[in-house]
Formats: sequence, C-alpha cells, structure tokens
Amino acid sequence: MHDLVAITALGGAEPRVDTVGGVTCTEVPEVALASVAARMGQETSAAKALATLIDTPTPDVGRWAGTMITAFWVGPDQWMVEAPYDSHEGLADQVKATVGDTASVTEQTDAWTRFDLSGDSIPAVLELLCQLDLRRFDKGSAARCSIHHVGCFVICRTPEKVSLYGPRSSAGSLHHAIVTAMRSVQ
Repeated sequence: MHDLVAITALGGAEPRVDTVGGVTCTEVPEVALASVAARMGQETSAAKALATLIDTPTPDVGRWAGTMITAFWVGPDQWMVEAPYDSHEGLADQVKATVGDTASVTEQTDAWTRFDLSGDSIPAVLELLCQLDLRRFDKGSAARCSIHHVGCFVICRTPEKVSLYGPRSSAGSLHHAIVTAMRSVQ
C-alpha cells in the first residue's frame, strides 16, 4: 500500500492550532525523541557523553538544556532527548552511537505528543492544569506532573513558551484539558 498519509496525534493532516485570548496551543508533531537511562556504574560517563551530544552540560533535576539537540531530566540518571524530526529522524541511533554502552537508549518518537503554549497568560493556564510551583518555574525548567489524570512533562523554553509532552494515546484528553483551561482564564 503506497497511499498512506501520516496524521498527527489528534488525527489531522496538519498540526492543530488553537488560540484563546492571549494563549495559543500548537500541536507539534515534528519532534524526534529518545530516552536515555544510564547503566549502573556508568552514570558519570553517560552524562558526559550526553553533554557532548547536546553541546551543553547534561541537565540536572528539574532542568532542560541543549542547542539543536536538547535533553530534559526525567528521573535519576535518566533523560529524554529531543530534536527536530526532519534533521534527526534517526535520533535514537545517534544517541546510542554517542553514549555507547554507558546507557540504554529507547526510541520514543511515536510514544509522546507535544503541545506548545505561547502567549502572556501561560502561568494562569498552567495553574489550572497542574500543581507546579510556578514561582520557581523559569526558563530551562522541566517537570513531571499530572494533567487531567495524564502523566506529562512540562518544559519552560522561555517565559512566553512552554511545551507539554503527554502520551500519544492520550493526546485528545490532554488537548481538551489544555483548551478548557485556556478558555477558563479568559
């Protein structure tokens, strides 16, 4: 079969964009993801190798960092690595080649969906969605939390742009929760 067409996590041919008041929610399907878990006794070596790949020190607890290829902390000696899909379709292979036997790497691209929030009312929307301490949530912050009973990651890229990652299988529920919160702050 050669007539297959890729769809986004929300089932569209194009990413979904919703704007309510001062906040825009954009579905971001073009992201490559890989998880990295340092092997026992190799934690320091794995972190150094990952730092080489992301061209900056490996992010610590509750942080996100990187340039073209970025990473965020997901657990003790564990990170999620992200990059633009168009230029990094084989991201998991690239990460594995870099970290070698110091870590286990798993392809995660189709397991997660990302929504970017942009605008000036993001803190008000996040207050309705999750229990993050927004007083400490600044550029470079990354947190794991529950949004609408869905385990998610929240990354502060700038004060005006936050990314929410949730399981692809829950994309519809997560999107509904985000848009409902956006409507509630207006």
